[in-house]
Formats: sequence, C-alpha cells, structure tokens
Amino acid sequence: MPQTTSSPSISSIISRYNESFLEGAKAPMLYSQSALDYTSFTPGMSMEELMRASTVYVPVQSGMSVGTTAISQTSDLTPQSIYDATINISKTSRGEALQFSQQLKIEAFDQFTANFYKIIGENCMESIEALAISVAFAGTFYDRPAARGSLDAGTSAHNASDAVFRRAAGLFASMRVPGWESANGPEWACYMHPWVSHDIQEAGKVVYVGEYQNSNIILAWELGKIGRFKLVESPYAKVFFGAGATHDTEQATTVGTASNPLATTLVTTDDKSTNIAKGRLYNIGTEETSTTCYPMNEQFRALSASTTTITLNGQAANGGLKYAHAALEAVNNNDSAYTMLFAGPGSLVQIYATDPENGDPDARAVPGVKGAAIVGPLKTGLAHQWDSLAWKYWGNFGLVAQKYLYRYECSVSYEHST
Repeated sequence: MPQTTSSPSISSIISRYNESFLEGAKAPMLYSQSALDYTSFTPGMSMEELMRASTVYVPVQSGMSVGTTAISQTSDLTPQSIYDATINISKTSRGEALQFSQQLKIEAFDQFTANFYKIIGENCMESIEALAISVAFAGTFYDRPAARGSLDAGTSAHNASDAVFRRAAGLFASMRVPGWESANGPEWACYMHPWVSHDIQEAGKVVYVGEYQNSNIILAWELGKIGRFKLVESPYAKVFFGAGATHDTEQATTVGTASNPLATTLVTTDDKSTNIAKGRLYNIGTEETSTTCYPMNEQFRALSASTTTITLNGQAANGGLKYAHAALEAVNNNDSAYTMLFAGPGSLVQIYATDPENGDPDARAVPGVKGAAIVGPLKTGLAHQWDSLAWKYWGNFGLVAQKYLYRYECSVSYEHST
C-alpha cells in the first residue's frame, strides 16, 4: 500500500475529529436526499433481511379498472385481475483508505489531523453519492432545448428559465408523482448547479427562502422555490463537462504529461497558447455523451499559457486540480451540459447495511450516512510505524420508476463569457 509522505498523521483518538469527518461527509450529499429506504416498499421486512440477498426484488402492483357497469340483479360480479412487476437493486460495496508514517505523526499539527478526517469524510460521501448519481442520471425521462452535443452557452434559448418549472410541474402532477406534503399540496425539489441557478434568478422568478420561513426547510442548500419546486443549489450538482457545443475558438487536445492533484499547471499534447483566453473554462476527462458518468471529470479556468503549459485555477484547496489525470485524457473548451433534476422524496430507493461496524471495535458507523463506517486509525507495520484510516460502505440505490425523476439539460450563460 502506498504511504503518504507529504502530510502529518491522524491522531489515534477518533472521537476528537468526528466533527471534521462529518463536515466532509455532508458536503457532497445531494441526490441521495431523495432516496427512501427499501423497507418503505416492503412492509414487514427489515433491512437486515433485504441485505442478505445479492439482489433485492420488491413487487409493485397495478390498480383496478374503473367501474362502469351497473350491478346485475341476476349474475355475480366478475373479479378483476391485478398485475405485478418488480423493482430491484443489486447490492455493492465501496471503501478507501489513507496511510501515514510515524515520522509524519511526530511532526503532526492538530489542524492537519482534523483535515485528514474531513478529506476522508468527503471521499466517503462523494463515493456513495456517485452510486446515487449513476442511477439518477441513467433515466430516460428527460428534455433538452437541443441535442446534448449542440447545447450552446451563447444561445439564450439553450439556457435555463422558469418555463422549465411549469413543464415539470405539469408532468409531475399529471403522473401523480409523490412529493413532500405541504398545506398547498405536494411539493418537489429541483437540484441544480449554481450557474443554472444564476440564469433562473436573472429571470426574477425565484421566491427566496427568507420569504417563506414558515415552510419546512428539509433539503440542504435550499435557496428558494418556484411554484411547487424547492430550489436546491449545489456545486456538486451533476454537469456533463465538455459535452456541449464546440467553442467558436476550439481548443481540443489531450493531457501531455500525467498530472497529480493540486497541480496548478497542465501540460498538453498540443500548443494551444495562441488562442487561449484568460478566464475561459476548460474540461478534462472522457466526454459524457450518454448516461455513463465519469465522477473524476473536472473543469478549470485557464489563466495563461506558454506553448503546451496551461496555468490554471481549479477546485482544489490551493486552486489546482482536484484529481489526478493520466496522459492522453481529453482536454477541451467545449460548452458543458448542465442538469436540472426534478425529484420527490421517494424518487430513489436504497438498501444498506444497518450494522456497518459488524462487531469491529475499531469501526464506527457514520451518523447520517446509512451503510457507512469509519475504521481506525489503526497502527500497522511490524514496528507500528504507520497509522491508517479508512471508510467502508455496503448498499446501493435503485430507481423506483422513470416518471419519478425528470431531467432537464441545458447550457449556462456564464460559459459564453471569458
């Protein structure tokens, strides 16, 4: 196992840093907020029973035909037939770890120790959230103002507007999609990126959260509402980076030299310095042309360029890249396809291990993250010269029905500017 040699070690007292772990774990939690336990669909069955099978099947039943015939005075009623189908989830697992040398522990500072808990907490939730995203965005119930590869940030009709909410409200109401109950009837949520939210706010249709404090605020990052939809704005909202229209000044190339997380420069295969524009957005990773999601695709702002070296501003703590990128990964300045995902409280279902600790004295269940546990810190090596910290998860997500998740894909006006 590779050892980290550039940062201090974790303290052996896990409870001292639980708050930092939870701060990281809560940050990316977005789409999983719309998931209900599978037991909601299986009265009388416990989650422990469901988790014993590799795949869980839950039956759903049809309704009856509307009665249109008067009761006969000479013959009996004809019983109707009820039809059934199944929804299912295949169980899976996830887990990642960090390891630190004793020398780094000797040199440790408390703030670094807390940061390690936050980092692994964020990784835990990002990884579980990636499972929810892969299910939520595989649905075929969606609309776009143009084909995904043609979404153009410079075309205002391709940007988000409040008209999308009227369409979504009609679809959800007509299909009787369950919502969060309010005094005025069911309400749903719309999950979106801040740049999508910006375009919608420009239309002046948002009722801000401060104007309806008497309502239940039940979702993280809730901004306000339009009609029956609570607006949930988050930088973790799904974006298909670089999957939109080709920019007028195309800058398609590949990674020339593999880069590590925190890198503030990127070496590309081709010299793209001639037409580079300060502040222009670039994308790294496999273009997402269908429902396949690549969670380590990312976006950065190009600040300057000298031949094949781009100086950049990214999402990492130091303004660099968040993830490692291998040589020959795609790099482009295409417009991106942003998403608005309309959902209710039971649009997704989940199964999970109710006892992720499994009797392990070194493991502790993660509060609020079902099926997950943090393990350690543990001393390893013949001389106990390393400390390790890990998380583990058992469970998965499933889609109840296509009608429960409506996806709208659009471009954003911000990407049109440099």
